Amino acid sequence: MALASEREDSPAIDKPQPRPAEAPTLPVRWRDLPNKTQLFILALCRLSEPLSNVCLLPYLFYLVRSALTSGDSLKGGTNPPPTPDDISYTSGLLVASFPLAQFLVSLPWGWLSDHHGRRPSILLGLLVSAMANAAFGFSRSLGWLFFWRSVAGVANGNVGLMRTVTAELVTDRRLQTRAFLVLPLVFNSGMVASLALGGLLAEPVEKMPGLFGPDGILNWGGNEEGVVWMTRYPFALPALMNAFVLSIALVLAVLGLRETLVGKENEGRGLLSRHDNNINNRGIRYQLLSSGQQSEEAKRYSTAFHNTATPPPGRKETELSFRKIWTRRVVAAMVSFGLLPLHNSAFMHIFPIYLSTPRRGSGGEIDEQNANNAEEATTRTEALFTGGLALDARTIGLWLSLFGICGIALQLLAYPRLQSHLGGTLAVFRLSLLLFPAVYAAAPFLGALPADTVWQWLGLALVAGFQIGARTLAIPSTVVLLTEAAPSRAVLGTVHGAGGMLASLARAAGPAVGGWVFALGVRHEVIGAAWWFYLVPTALMALLWCFLAQRDE
Repeated sequence: MALASEREDSPAIDKPQPRPAEAPTLPVRWRDLPNKTQLFILALCRLSEPLSNVCLLPYLFYLVRSALTSGDSLKGGTNPPPTPDDISYTSGLLVASFPLAQFLVSLPWGWLSDHHGRRPSILLGLLVSAMANAAFGFSRSLGWLFFWRSVAGVANGNVGLMRTVTAELVTDRRLQTRAFLVLPLVFNSGMVASLALGGLLAEPVEKMPGLFGPDGILNWGGNEEGVVWMTRYPFALPALMNAFVLSIALVLAVLGLRETLVGKENEGRGLLSRHDNNINNRGIRYQLLSSGQQSEEAKRYSTAFHNTATPPPGRKETELSFRKIWTRRVVAAMVSFGLLPLHNSAFMHIFPIYLSTPRRGSGGEIDEQNANNAEEATTRTEALFTGGLALDARTIGLWLSLFGICGIALQLLAYPRLQSHLGGTLAVFRLSLLLFPAVYAAAPFLGALPADTVWQWLGLALVAGFQIGARTLAIPSTVVLLTEAAPSRAVLGTVHGAGGMLASLARAAGPAVGGWVFALGVRHEVIGAAWWFYLVPTALMALLWCFLAQRDE
């Protein structure tokens, strides 16, 4: 082992050595991961962000419309019915408040976890997130909606912390590649579940009258309008469901999550975490080897140890100055890391709003509210891009969750094969970026398809399916590229921390700017404005920029 350390210390000898190059070619299986119980609990904690952030998207249009017309709105009194452009603009700001709060508290969460431990930081985030979700559901005014959504964003500013805990639980770099897929996989699963729940549980008195309506079996009070609190707070049920799931995750984390911060490992050990060693040691067998013989399993773990674990004696991690961290490769990967959420988060906001917006020329809400501006849209061609699809929250939630399931399958089955077939992560990333501009350019044409026909649903399937597929390929690719761009493992936390802050800022700017442009388009009867003048140019910018990202294969 000492000889191996000397070889790694010498650059002249290190390059031709075949052992480090052979390790990545060996197969990595899910069952090889250590600390599976800890990873499972951490994955449940990771559900906090998708549940808190995207659950409202299917009913966002109707939630904001209700708040704008509510008697206890910001202006007070009863407001006139809001126009779709008012709803689009306000909803964009509401969506942006969550990632903006995340951006502002990313560094404080890191400081808290470094000084007081990973475990208490995660537990505190879960507790506050559960409380904020419950309070959000019972908010009727814009002021309280913005406040509690911002509080939820503050509570979920510890996403980078969970990546850090993953790295501390799985120290073998060869296994880290597989381990780092766990959190995105859970995040996507949480998005699917939250979108479905948001669409199904919003406005339960109207959508599920058999349960909560005037004659519903759960209307125990016999109220003639339905369950009393659900009629007053029609969007509380999905928020309460989120709070319930997060409470379960909190209990499991209290019982089972252990501390991983160096020096504090024994300060926080849950009841379930005591069994980790027994679980992780199952299946280990020993075989007597002759002198000088080394098994293939020992070789690959020995190589991973020298590459990723504590440096051997006499070898220190290269300490880089802050300025030297930001190499051309790091900056290129960082910009790609930020450009992707800049348009993807805007799509996640604009698309449900577009699907909820009433159609023009169908006797819907837009015609009544904008009658004075409707004279220009006199021909069929002019009316193509002046309205949405007028879908309800349940339909939107089910459609988005359905394609989210397809995205999970794509990530599990197709992503590894594409990565191998195309020659690496960068090639997969570029392929995904090619799809975004085409999808965004085509989306406004959905309004030109006949309503409630197979052509409308087919078009919706193509747009949503290709965007979610591209996103599924792009997001893990950006994480891998940013990780590999770091000049040293010693600065990996700094690089990911900066990347997380940039991504949070982009997720805040995307919905805010996109919602504003979408509102302008609705006001001027060009509903494709946000797609053609914001999403498409941003996606093209990301596509062009990614060719600057250099990656040594």
